[in-house]
Amino acid sequence: MPSHADLDRQIDHLMEFKPLTEAEVKMLCEQARAILPKRKMGVTTYTQEFTTSVPPNRMFQALILDSHNLVPKLLPQSIKSIEYVQGNGGPGSIKQTNFHEGSHMKCLKHKIDSLDIENYQCKYTMIEGDALGGKLESLSYEVKFEATADGGSKVTSTTYYYAKGDTELKVEELTAGKDKAMGMFKVIEEYLLANPNVYA
Repeated sequence: MPSHADLDRQIDHLMEFKPLTEAEVKMLCEQARAILPKRKMGVTTYTQEFTTSVPPNRMFQALILDSHNLVPKLLPQSIKSIEYVQGNGGPGSIKQTNFHEGSHMKCLKHKIDSLDIENYQCKYTMIEGDALGGKLESLSYEVKFEATADGGSKVTSTTYYYAKGDTELKVEELTAGKDKAMGMFKVIEEYLLANPNVYA
């Protein structure tokens, strides 16, 4: 993995029309592939990774198992309520997120496809909501929480965008929700760090 200094130097070389070695070009291409969303047969994949000093069991509880209670409490200005309209949180359950009047979205419904509590993994699909718009058939998510050597965790979130027909999705459209997701992650992380006994 090249350092930031290496990348800066290589980009400067390109801007000055100076050649790069074949190895440097391959490395730059690998970097671009890792950063940009991937599209295959109408499905575009976008992966995010972040780390935290909060251990995986607590993050999994907060972001997955008890999010219907915690998220509206921490983000009352954005989210009115989250409730299960089918099931009780296991596979097959449907969770509905309700937004306040005047919000650009009324509600979202997610179906839990699989839940691995022991390994801190969850897969779920957005089955209804304004976020799908006119371009998407559905959105699916895979979230995985892994322990890190320092006692914290690495969170890997992969989103699968299923476009309608031959619809082309722009990078800006795919990354639009990234900042919101990161914002929610940070709010929950700060809450858990400030309250070390919660979900301990």
